[in-house]
Amino acid sequence: MTAETSQTLDRGLKVLKLLADTDHGLTVTELSTKLGVNRTVVYRLLATLEQHSLVRRDLGGRARVGLGVLRLGRQVHPLVREAALPALRALAEDIGATAHLTLVDGTEALAVAVVEPTWTDYHVAYRAGFRHPLDRGAAGRAILSARRTPPDDLGYTLTHGELEAGASGAAAPLLGVTGVEGSVGVVMLADAVPERVGARVVDAAREVAEALR
Repeated sequence: MTAETSQTLDRGLKVLKLLADTDHGLTVTELSTKLGVNRTVVYRLLATLEQHSLVRRDLGGRARVGLGVLRLGRQVHPLVREAALPALRALAEDIGATAHLTLVDGTEALAVAVVEPTWTDYHVAYRAGFRHPLDRGAAGRAILSARRTPPDDLGYTLTHGELEAGASGAAAPLLGVTGVEGSVGVVMLADAVPERVGARVVDAAREVAEALR
């Protein structure tokens, strides 16, 4: 802990992370043990977090993540979208296909930003807010590939016809962005994705990741 950081804030954030990693909540004693501080400190941290609806305690006294965290999470998408748009626009114009940024939302892939090319005669319609299972479509599969150890060698994922008949997709995962799990990709009406598209999508994902760091 350096002189420029807040010990109390650091502990409060650690409490939220610990609670986010458990489905059944944690008691004051359990939090005290995990944080290495006394119970009085934990009580104060929980009371403060409760005031902001970031933590709630059930009848048994176990602390859990509160609904306030969800409200904060909803504000993250616009910020992420704004940071990603320049790279998505360049990708869409370069490839001539609809580009998208997709983030994990529970067990689903959620498109949070979509940019369509301006110069093509036709392209795939793809809207922000579109959801699909993580194991279908290039965007979701790219995210899953980043979870593997070791990750896929190509650095990108190709699919055809999994979400829309006649459409092919290419996507690359966002890497090295703390707290954000997602991918950048394109979708096009084609039987196969041109060879150069995969590398271009990887470059775009890298640009978005850098913008989010």
